[in-house]
Amino acid sequence: MEKRLNTRKVAERYKTGQHLNIEELKENCRHLDNRYLDKDNIPDYPRPEFHVSHLKHDTASSGLEGIYRDGGFRGNDSLLWWSLAVKPEDITAAEARFLEKTFPDRTEEQVKNQESFLGRFATSPAFSEKSRMGSYRFTLSLEQILEAYSQQFCAGAQPVLQVYETVLYKQEVMYVVLVGTKADPRYPSLGNNPNAVCAYDDGRFIWRSQAMCETHRLEMNLIPGEKRIKVELWPYNHQFYVWDHFAVAMRINPGQVLKFDRDELRRNLTYCELGDLKLTLEEMPDFAEAQEHVNTLWPDVSAPLEKEVPLLP
Repeated sequence: MEKRLNTRKVAERYKTGQHLNIEELKENCRHLDNRYLDKDNIPDYPRPEFHVSHLKHDTASSGLEGIYRDGGFRGNDSLLWWSLAVKPEDITAAEARFLEKTFPDRTEEQVKNQESFLGRFATSPAFSEKSRMGSYRFTLSLEQILEAYSQQFCAGAQPVLQVYETVLYKQEVMYVVLVGTKADPRYPSLGNNPNAVCAYDDGRFIWRSQAMCETHRLEMNLIPGEKRIKVELWPYNHQFYVWDHFAVAMRINPGQVLKFDRDELRRNLTYCELGDLKLTLEEMPDFAEAQEHVNTLWPDVSAPLEKEVPLLP
């Protein structure tokens, strides 16, 4: 993997044109001495397949003001960044797919006896209601975003989705999909490969998460005789491992804006508390300050600003 400094001057390793699964990532990074990725004492955990139809964009106060002023989103270094917005129903559906793949011929009684388990492993920042980028979160449907991009930049044609890169930090793995107006010969088409980490099908991104837990305190045990998955506390010290997430980078030329109706933006805006790792230098407002700021920008919208709630209770 190659090395570079990102815009925050943080070192990152990256592989262009590929989404490396966890085994491929370990093979490519044997020489790096990564104390998280190199661990071999991680308890068994699920690697589910999420089908996600919404994206989120987190920003701080200055970004919020710019989005209101522009009526949409500008790129950063010619790219506009989004993350998958995994919803509770996405976890429920992913759990059902995981169980069907693991035990394809369960009886109704065995289905009934299976306790929900997948949400207990969703401990990484990819599933957190908190933000690392700012206190304001816009969540829009993937269909809505791609349609806006199509109409504004592709003359109504379908945007091109490509495998952009895998990025590795000390503990974080980021899989990036590129959205553009035309195919870039440096990157393969995203498609719907059943073995790929990231794919696209029927208006949804498919993410086959390789490392959904940040803190490993639980162990997944398969009970073949009962065709059941049991979750138990890991009997040893909890472990920190790498965690992964799915990002979308849209090509936006300097000065261009991906526009949306301002009231639609306000309806899809929520407040986020600060996560454990802050990636912005701006001060995070408390909820009351954020409400006042939003009301100043959208004085004609009477609906109160809502807080982002935990993905699972």
